[in-house]
Amino acid sequence: MRKSGARSPALIAPRAGRRRIELLWRRGHTGLMPLTFFQRKSRITPRRERAAARLNLRRSWRTAVIVAVAILGGVIAALFAKLCDGAMLLHARLHALAPWASLILLPLGFAGATWLTRRFAPEAAGSGIPQVIAAAEQRWTGRWGGQRVTLRTAAWKVVLSAALLVCGASIGREGPTVQVVAGVMRTLTRGLKGGPGRRAIIIAGGAAGVAAAFNTPIAGVVFAVEELAKSFEKRTHTTVILVVVLAGVASYALQGDYAYFGALHGGASLGSAWIASPIIGLVGGLFGGLFSRILSALIGPGVNPVNRWRKAHPVLFALICGLVAAAAAVASGGLTFGAGYNEAKALLQDHPGQGLSLAGWKFVASLAASASGAPGGIFAPSLAIGAGLGAAFAHIGLASMLGRDAVVLGMASYLSGVVQAPLTSAVILMEMTRDPGLVGPLMLAALVARWASALIMPKPLYHVLSETWRLAPDNEP
Repeated sequence: MRKSGARSPALIAPRAGRRRIELLWRRGHTGLMPLTFFQRKSRITPRRERAAARLNLRRSWRTAVIVAVAILGGVIAALFAKLCDGAMLLHARLHALAPWASLILLPLGFAGATWLTRRFAPEAAGSGIPQVIAAAEQRWTGRWGGQRVTLRTAAWKVVLSAALLVCGASIGREGPTVQVVAGVMRTLTRGLKGGPGRRAIIIAGGAAGVAAAFNTPIAGVVFAVEELAKSFEKRTHTTVILVVVLAGVASYALQGDYAYFGALHGGASLGSAWIASPIIGLVGGLFGGLFSRILSALIGPGVNPVNRWRKAHPVLFALICGLVAAAAAVASGGLTFGAGYNEAKALLQDHPGQGLSLAGWKFVASLAASASGAPGGIFAPSLAIGAGLGAAFAHIGLASMLGRDAVVLGMASYLSGVVQAPLTSAVILMEMTRDPGLVGPLMLAALVARWASALIMPKPLYHVLSETWRLAPDNEP
């Protein structure tokens, strides 16, 4: 029976199909229809089952490929780290056998690496992080859309970075690792349909590079959010976390559970760290901003006489940079050679003796290496410079009560001042030193350093340098 007051849809429905709608309406209102017309249309047919099975198979295959490539990226990052450590050890032996002869390698190495880079792999120059940012932010057209994140560029980056470390260049492997892993991820996942897009894969690869280089998975995710990606979608951050975890597992399998500078505990009182952290952050931020400002003027997109001359004579400019780096090495007694890992670790674990000398001359050597146009990162040298600044603070005023903690705060402050990524800087130091007591002071020092750096360098260094790696609209990747 119809419910009183209800109108039949046959009175308002179109003429076509009116009888069927009327029947459905009547049965629905009397409770006599077990299955409506619309429910019958939603039945799963064998054809739909086969389509769903094919879709699930494609998803499983896509996930398996991403997992395999992420593990491979972690393995490559770990092997690259061992290669760089071996290269620095080889340079130390060469310098011990022939000190003056090894100094000649710096200008020759800078000039040769710059020529090889410009001739065979222009996109492998510098840190590599600006290239990853530019590649992630731009739309790609054509087959490759440039060689900024490819296996070819990654191979040249590995070879030339290791060669420069043999020469004693003040460079790090962390920035190059970001570009290498991003290139591996992007190249080996090309052609996968659906799932995470190109941008998500590149960002995930870059984050995995940071995580594997420092053995700091949380810092890798934070770096992806803070530095590589201007916006973050749900699918993107899921891919980033997956890739970072898998690359970290692979790196852990090869390198073991290690802290970058060793596990540090038993520092100064927390109250002293809170009081001194803004002062150290201010000084570290100003020096980091100065480094970024000079480097962006030398190799950034701006135009000035020195920049124009460098572009006109790149190899000769690199040779001059090598001579400057060699002079810094002589003046510091060899403190500026290599990434600075051993010097920073010595300041953290032993008595901080030559902190100010290390900070000053390492600043000069790192600036020369970064401006030369040869491959090489600035993360590890920045940590060494910050360690020197912190050690200098450990001998004066209130910071003298901090001891080793002043070195940790100096590293976070200077790194935050250079890259203007305070969260990444603080998290990297927290995970590297594994000292939970400094979480608050580290974040405060990094934030103050970011503010102080912006007074000198308004825009973050990596984003300024990424403008030189963006392809023209006609050749947009």
